Amino acid sequence: MMEINKWFNHLTKNFVSIYPLVVFRIFFGIILFTSTLRFILKGWVYDLYLKPTYFFTYKGFDWISPVGENFIYGAFALLLVFSLLITLGLFYRISAVMFFLVFTYIELIDKTNYLNHYYFISLMSFIMIFLPANKFLSIDNLLGITKEKRFIEAWKINIIKLQVGVVYFFAGIAKLNYHWLIEAQPLSNWLKHQSDFPLFGNLFLNDYAAYIFSWSGALFDLLIFFILINRRYRIYGYLLVVLFHILTSIMFPIGVFPLVMIFTTLIFFSDEFHEKLLSFINKNKFLKKYQNEIINSKKEKNLLIKLLLTVFFILQLILPLRFLLYPGKLFWTEQGYRFSWRVMLIEKAGYAQFFIHEPRMNRKMLIENQNYLTPQQEKMMATQPDMILQFAHFLSSEFKDSTINESNGEIIYLGENPKITAKVKVSLFNKGSKDFINSNVNLSNIKRGLKHKEWILKYED
Repeated sequence: MMEINKWFNHLTKNFVSIYPLVVFRIFFGIILFTSTLRFILKGWVYDLYLKPTYFFTYKGFDWISPVGENFIYGAFALLLVFSLLITLGLFYRISAVMFFLVFTYIELIDKTNYLNHYYFISLMSFIMIFLPANKFLSIDNLLGITKEKRFIEAWKINIIKLQVGVVYFFAGIAKLNYHWLIEAQPLSNWLKHQSDFPLFGNLFLNDYAAYIFSWSGALFDLLIFFILINRRYRIYGYLLVVLFHILTSIMFPIGVFPLVMIFTTLIFFSDEFHEKLLSFINKNKFLKKYQNEIINSKKEKNLLIKLLLTVFFILQLILPLRFLLYPGKLFWTEQGYRFSWRVMLIEKAGYAQFFIHEPRMNRKMLIENQNYLTPQQEKMMATQPDMILQFAHFLSSEFKDSTINESNGEIIYLGENPKITAKVKVSLFNKGSKDFINSNVNLSNIKRGLKHKEWILKYED
């Protein structure tokens, strides 16, 4: 027990250099700024948040919407401002809070746009709110807004390492499935399209290449955190991080996530390493050892913050495992799939047709999805049951109390809660299209929620 307490105190209560946290603040802020600017310049603000007329909101966050063009562009402008302020360490605490709120607000507008690295940025920006990353080499120091500090409690560094470890480890756990390890899917399909890759392209046409990538990827995710925390093997682990993420970024369109992880994992290196980085940034030898500060430093009484962050990480350990509560094949039903660090694990395509029924004779009319959804929204919706259900509810409300005038003069009344059914075909790992949901179920009568969706048909290989 004493050894456990000693180990725990070493990781949480001991005072360590603030340098790694300061380096992280600077690089994290730069990445936030450049990725936001890239997002704006590529026109994605319009394509994803202004062009759509309907948005797939998250349950409990249906009140979130883009509001208007000026509002949404203003939100992205604020992200640029706050990320720059975080980098410079100016009004840091307010900037960190506001960046988290604005970024998470944008992320919650439409689940069509969900990506693991957006989720990661939300989590990390939340953590940064509670860390004193402006206590050194910041404009807040120069203006006297906060006092300079060169040593902080170890948990304020290790919490970032823990967050990185959660991402990698659960990404590795997610790869321990039949499709990834035994069938080498989806890489077996994807790599064949990389035959023009420099030097190694022809090798990707062979099945063994997919197995090498699949097994190597699983081992990398499972072990890299433990390699990085080992002082002896850290440099080799980091080289693997750089190689792995550069290779995946070249081969697959996964945005800035590789760059985020390459710079984030620098936090694992020693104080001396970060001292050299800060010396280079500041161009002078301002870093000195202040042992007296360790002796005079007092442990801050922030029990509420520690409790909040403890709950925060407990939730992160639970969320990736919630799929175990649902029956059926996870990759088919996708119940418990999001927020679980399942990165590039499935190849799935679908086609969904929705029908509105008139109440008297149960005749049905096909709905044109493109009248309400963008191509990207329609593509994502067709394979995800919660989005199918949500769109069906929208259609029911859209046609509520409507009438249809037939060419023969007949007037059809649709009623207060029009019946909506859907015929959905989905292909998993390019193995042929299969019926995805029960086409006879009235989706408008089914409540949204976390309950198992019994109307999803069983997957048959």
